[in-house]
Amino acid sequence: MFLGTPEAAVPSLLAVHAAGLPVRLVVTRGDARRGRREEPSPSPVKRAAIALGIPVSHDVGDVVAAVAGVHDPLGVVVAYGRIVPSAVLDLVPMVNLHFSLLPRWRGAAPVERAILAGDRETGACVMELVAELDAGPVHSCIRTSIGGEESAAELRTRLAESGATELAHCCAAGFGEGRPQDGVPTYAAKVGPSDVAIDWSGAASTVLRQVRVGGAHTSLRGVRTRIVRARPVQTSGDPAGESGIVTRDHDGAVVVACGVGSVALVEVQPEGRRVVDAGAWWNGASSSHLGTVRFG
Repeated sequence: MFLGTPEAAVPSLLAVHAAGLPVRLVVTRGDARRGRREEPSPSPVKRAAIALGIPVSHDVGDVVAAVAGVHDPLGVVVAYGRIVPSAVLDLVPMVNLHFSLLPRWRGAAPVERAILAGDRETGACVMELVAELDAGPVHSCIRTSIGGEESAAELRTRLAESGATELAHCCAAGFGEGRPQDGVPTYAAKVGPSDVAIDWSGAASTVLRQVRVGGAHTSLRGVRTRIVRARPVQTSGDPAGESGIVTRDHDGAVVVACGVGSVALVEVQPEGRRVVDAGAWWNGASSSHLGTVRFG
């Protein structure tokens, strides 16, 4: 049985299938609208399962019926997005691929929280699924450094690919007794708007981590503006001016001063508009706003 929903779970489904392990059923979240005007569409995992000819269900309870009569059944869970009921866990042993070095960053948003915290290393763990959130014994882990400018989407893709290989290997080789998690747990709550609301009076390094996570936002004259991409500015650490002031330097970079250091904008998206190059955005902002351009 395979339980998963987003794109990050697809490599694991493909790897398990490619390893010759029989997948009797895929359980995923129900079809959903990806945009306000779009028709409901299947999850990435559902699309992959259909392409492989594997039956699909939206009800985790169907796992119990699917394993009836199966010798040594196993459930594999990757970013399913829902709690697996204890009644199901009691009948079907399950393993989970989690994108962190447990027990650090148990929970829903381990990749984003690792970046926001400034972690230099993360990984993916194959663990036994238990009733307590991401607390089961660990069977295997891979480790990787986090790139200094790597986005959450890029890091998640890397972990999904390398973790899928490790997961398929573990499933094929069999599972012994896992090792208990060692250390003090930290929890990765979902990232909300307040987590990526930019405070320009803080450090440039903090702003850049928010941008890498995705959804980082600020405002200009009351108009919400999303900072899609940004890069560090190589300076002595002194800001280019008062916090939030936007200028264009002699190299043409659009620079925003922070409390400590500065960042160069690469792509921005004013509310209700498309993503644009920072230079094009600056030309419009500086011509339409008399005087200083300042985020706040």
